[in-house]
Amino acid sequence: MPGMVQSNGPAGEAVVATTSQAVGHVRWTVVICTFIVAAVSYLDRNNISIAASSVQKEFGLSNVQLGTLFSAFVTGYALMQPFAGRIADRWGASRCIGVAILWWSLFTALLPTVPSSIPGALFVLVLVRLLLGIGEAVIFPASNRLIASWIPSRERGLANGLIFAGVGVGGAVAPPLITYMMLYHNWRWAFWLCALVGLAAWVLWKLVARNTPEEHRAVESAERAYIGAGIPANTLATEHSARWHDVIADRQVLVLTLSYFCYGYVAYIFFTWFFKYLSDVRGLNLKATALYATLPFVAMALASSLGGLLSDKLMGLIGKRAARCGVASISLLAASIFVWTATQVADARIAALVLAGGAGALYFAQSAYWALSADVGGASAGLVSGFMNLGCQIGGIVTSSLTPVIARTLGWTASFAVAAVICLVGSALWLVVNPLHTLKPSTVQTR
Repeated sequence: MPGMVQSNGPAGEAVVATTSQAVGHVRWTVVICTFIVAAVSYLDRNNISIAASSVQKEFGLSNVQLGTLFSAFVTGYALMQPFAGRIADRWGASRCIGVAILWWSLFTALLPTVPSSIPGALFVLVLVRLLLGIGEAVIFPASNRLIASWIPSRERGLANGLIFAGVGVGGAVAPPLITYMMLYHNWRWAFWLCALVGLAAWVLWKLVARNTPEEHRAVESAERAYIGAGIPANTLATEHSARWHDVIADRQVLVLTLSYFCYGYVAYIFFTWFFKYLSDVRGLNLKATALYATLPFVAMALASSLGGLLSDKLMGLIGKRAARCGVASISLLAASIFVWTATQVADARIAALVLAGGAGALYFAQSAYWALSADVGGASAGLVSGFMNLGCQIGGIVTSSLTPVIARTLGWTASFAVAAVICLVGSALWLVVNPLHTLKPSTVQTR
């Protein structure tokens, strides 16, 4: 093909190097659209943590009951992860995400309709959040399946980094938006606004996204060839997709999943208790809390993209192990140090800045998890990443419920100290991950 030179990459896949001829950018348009959907999903899941004090007061909830409400979303989200990945592999990532957006927008709108005066109101709230979590469960396993079909292996760090920057953007938008609605309207209107944003995202998704480059009319032959040459062969072998027992029995997948559990334990402190920690424990007023609570999510958005870009650039210089595993391990180590340091800082604003550094360091590793799970899983990338993400969400369930218990018995310093130690374990686990490993259907891999 004019303007292209093909060679073999370090992992055995074909690599196409472009000259001055552009190959097109539709794949990045799909990635940016997925970034927007990811941002909306985190706006819809995080609104409850911003409105927590108002919901808690209106429904008369204790901190432990509030933790149960937080955990409900994560429980539904976690339980659906392996199923969501398999559904995305079989029915198409684009179609699954479209249905999911409508689902979670519906349940976001339903939650503020629950009256506080009815018997069993907490049970109804928990049920709605559980169903919301089930709906949102598909977004990242399906997006990773989309990455496996659309993005050459050497570009997956940046692609995943951009998608997970949506987590930071959605998390950063939530505090000022929800706070504004609470100050000038009420928390119920804030949830209805989030549902409307979800519907707008659905329209955009239906216009832009498709399952594969072959299904997208805007993809020209040059870009289609460029994508195809950079996709590992195991992604194309759809007739031999892995089964659940193949994934569960794979030692490398289990190590990656355990590390992601540690990651999720720390990340969900920011998604659940951070806003309330700043306002109730550190004593910041509502407006100040809204400002400082955005900092970790801004750090997440920036670090996720930069971490993915750096990892991609380093692959050609120092190899896949150092670029993926090394960067991720160092990032989690740095996050552990930041989180522990924040517990030793007396000033609330400085502590918030230090914790934001921890969130950024944590998300510097994010793209490595998803880039490797796409490479390992290939045609079963949805299933592998769904199983891996199950570990993360179990970490979220544990931290949502355990954090207030530790804080009540030992203090909030102990809650963050536990998170720092768990993050350190996640860092160490990256040292035994083999980035060249690929999952073979009906074969237990021990590499």
